Amino acid sequence: MSERYPDNPFFQIYTLDLDSGHSRLISPGVGRTTCAYFRPGTDQVLFASTHLDPQAREAQRQEYEKRGDSGADHVPWVYDEHFDIFSCDRRGRDLQRLTDSLGYDAEGAYSPDGKLIVFGSMRDAYPLDKLSEAEREIWEKQPSYFGELYIMNADGSGQRRLTDWPGYDGGPFFAAENDRVIWRHFGENGLTADVYTIGVDGTDKRRLTDFKSMSWAPYMHPSREYAVFVSNKLGFQNFELFIVDSRGEKEPVRVTYTDGFDGLPVFSPDGQQLCWTSRRASPEPHTGQLFIGDWDHEGALAAIKAAPQRGTPEREPESADSPKTSWPAAPPPAIRPGLTAEVTDEDLYEHVGFLASDKLEGRMTGSKGAQQAGQYIAERFAEAGLEPLGDNGTFFQEFTFSSGVTVAPEKNRLMIHRPTDSAPQMLKLDEDYRPLSFADNDAMEGDIVCVGYGLVIPEEAGKKGYDSYKGLDVRGKIVLAFDDVPANLDTDERIRWTHYSAPRYKAKLAIEHGAVGFLLVVGPNTAGAGTLLPLDRSASSVGIVAASISISAAELLLGESSPKLGEIQTMLDEGDIPDHFAQLRPGSRVTVRTHLDRQEGKCRNVVGLLPPVGEGSIADQYIVVGAHYDHIGHGEGGGSRAHAGEEGQIHNGADDNASGTATVLELAAALAEERGKMAATPIQRRGVIFSCWSGEELGVIGSTYFARHAPCPLGQIMAYVNFDMVGRLDNGKLILQGVGSSPGWPRLIEKTNVRAPLAVVVQNDPYLPTDTHEFYPAGIPILSFFTDVHDDYNRPTDDADTLNYVGMQHIAAFARYLLTDLVIQPERLEHASVKQSTPMESGGGGGGGRRIYTGTIPDFTAGDVGGMKISGVQEGSPAQEAGMVGGDVIIKFANHAVNGLEDYAVVLRALKPDEPVEITVRRDGQELQLTITPRLRK
Repeated sequence: MSERYPDNPFFQIYTLDLDSGHSRLISPGVGRTTCAYFRPGTDQVLFASTHLDPQAREAQRQEYEKRGDSGADHVPWVYDEHFDIFSCDRRGRDLQRLTDSLGYDAEGAYSPDGKLIVFGSMRDAYPLDKLSEAEREIWEKQPSYFGELYIMNADGSGQRRLTDWPGYDGGPFFAAENDRVIWRHFGENGLTADVYTIGVDGTDKRRLTDFKSMSWAPYMHPSREYAVFVSNKLGFQNFELFIVDSRGEKEPVRVTYTDGFDGLPVFSPDGQQLCWTSRRASPEPHTGQLFIGDWDHEGALAAIKAAPQRGTPEREPESADSPKTSWPAAPPPAIRPGLTAEVTDEDLYEHVGFLASDKLEGRMTGSKGAQQAGQYIAERFAEAGLEPLGDNGTFFQEFTFSSGVTVAPEKNRLMIHRPTDSAPQMLKLDEDYRPLSFADNDAMEGDIVCVGYGLVIPEEAGKKGYDSYKGLDVRGKIVLAFDDVPANLDTDERIRWTHYSAPRYKAKLAIEHGAVGFLLVVGPNTAGAGTLLPLDRSASSVGIVAASISISAAELLLGESSPKLGEIQTMLDEGDIPDHFAQLRPGSRVTVRTHLDRQEGKCRNVVGLLPPVGEGSIADQYIVVGAHYDHIGHGEGGGSRAHAGEEGQIHNGADDNASGTATVLELAAALAEERGKMAATPIQRRGVIFSCWSGEELGVIGSTYFARHAPCPLGQIMAYVNFDMVGRLDNGKLILQGVGSSPGWPRLIEKTNVRAPLAVVVQNDPYLPTDTHEFYPAGIPILSFFTDVHDDYNRPTDDADTLNYVGMQHIAAFARYLLTDLVIQPERLEHASVKQSTPMESGGGGGGGRRIYTGTIPDFTAGDVGGMKISGVQEGSPAQEAGMVGGDVIIKFANHAVNGLEDYAVVLRALKPDEPVEITVRRDGQELQLTITPRLRK
């Protein structure tokens, strides 16, 4: 059952084809429904429904109002007195009413031979006016108290009561044969429940559990040797699966080991699989998903045999969790060239083994290693039978990028001209000044004007604005500004001001006010005082000569008659804009000449085409499937997380992103082979463009170039599917990002997950720091596959022998089904417009490129946990020193509420390094207040 039917907030009943993944509505679509069951050996299904209630549609309207008023997407279950049991065929036809009694009739199940139905009912409490005063009081608080079991024939005849016991009897099934029923009975207080069996004649009642907790949802294994059930014995909010022998002689054995909810288990008819509901893929309330796993019957029998007799001292069974499957560290005996159409873990290992080998030296964009990687990918595309879609009939699409920036000493100059000096004073490059990365290659001369922090902050919702340029005329002048924001702002204001404090943004403000030059100083009161900012090779010119200068250089510029730099900054930090800034022009003139030699490199995307088939609208459309193949070399270009002693080593990037590239190669071969086999089938198919990008680590350069120079109009691209870091599948957990980019994704994902089951975590935000970046704003739905960050990320330890190749094989199988549907589905995916929730871009944030960090590793699978959950902390980091551990949920940072990663990042950018702040985490249900001292990343 699912809450997905249009204009109805309640559950409706659907059937799901386990081969195709198609779902079909079989209930009427009106009112509430629950508790469906297939009739063995027939085409019939039973379920409970309230659709005959004349007030059913009004109840739907009121439910929407309740949820809207409370902000909730779910309200508690009610035992609607209009529930009756119905049967129909598997297409929803031939609907027959089987019960017709006032009171809740539901929770039905057929006997194995299909002749009987056992169900739960509260009919005996009606009419309510027959209840005693004490019973009426119980009814008002706990109507389920009156639930009893009934049995009837499959056509609804012969209805008779099976139990007569105070407390809720419900959730019955036949115990794998026709002569016995298994169910759960709640005690009179409604707080505890246990599992029982009983003969269909109402005799021989047996108690199977005695946990003194809530044990419910039992289901007998077809062997009749044991039953599976759910219990919160280990914690009120932690429901786990257990098995117990069919006579209740042994203590139950624990089956699942995942915090949260695991429940509603059912064995397959042959007993070889178990299906159950779990929130293991997402901890958010009301997000349970169905999971299917292979069942080890012999292992279950052995575990029950080893269990102590019921009533003996309890013992906690050892975890039965299987270790993460991974290909051995040693490569296969022989590396085979080429691709096979079948997606295998051996093929995946072969691809990653080459791409992440030391020979390719980390595949830095534009390097020889990247060239070799690109050639390897092109050869694999050719073997798969793809058509070249690059330049001049090749698989390669060449693009240029900024490969480096150097300062030419003879072309850079900073001179001070003072009336009292016989000659201008020349300052020293890389000691007194350094060009800023966004400096224009030009020379300017003018008076110097100090503009304080060089900020213009708008008024917002009752918060005051701030204007460093107020009362100043800087036209034709060279301005001097402090880096960062005033030190004495409270956290909230510091966060707001930081959005406007990036050096590049300040330089743009100087241009807007007519300045011809921009100088920046890290003042005496700021962390890293006097530091000359490093060059960023990817920065482009902002259109003004600009330099970072030292404190001593700034003092010289201001002159002896002016207040000292520290005095000026202190006044600004205390909230004053000195009225005498206009007098800080001592008559000296400054010449600033900046020149940066920006090297231009070349690299290549690798692009191949599986052409469309047929004619018409579908055949004019394309799906783009991509992954970036570049990495960060030896870490020399930034982004390395190398630990002490690892600096300068090759960063092979097995997970980031040889794993995604290998997956794309396997999908290309598989889909091309599939297309060949179906060539004679008269069905239209969209084309598939397979693309492996370079330049992602430098700022999604390759994919951006492709999107702006696409081989077809962007309007013909229906979707972009991305693979970035898919080599660490753990416990089957696959993260699908960008789902909010189209309302069509959830249906496709659900259908795919039936055929290739994984523990899918859905994330809606389409604004991702990966190669989807240019596609979504262009109106193209995007979906990105991801298996989460880990401690080897961007370290030399991200090697080929650390990946889960069997997991990658499962991911590729999932993607293959999804892509096959995308290629042939008649309707086009609709693009959904999602408001960006991340903070506004500030061109590098505060601190002038001085990166503040804490060393936390976000857990991207966590969903909405009321904070930012972390999966771990970096060794020797401020977070580790503060006592933080994996699993902590950060709920407050520097007295600022944290509801997710964005909140955390905003606060972090606004903090001062080396100043301790309070951080509150939730751990094991308890709030802990810790002290953390952020540091500048070296």
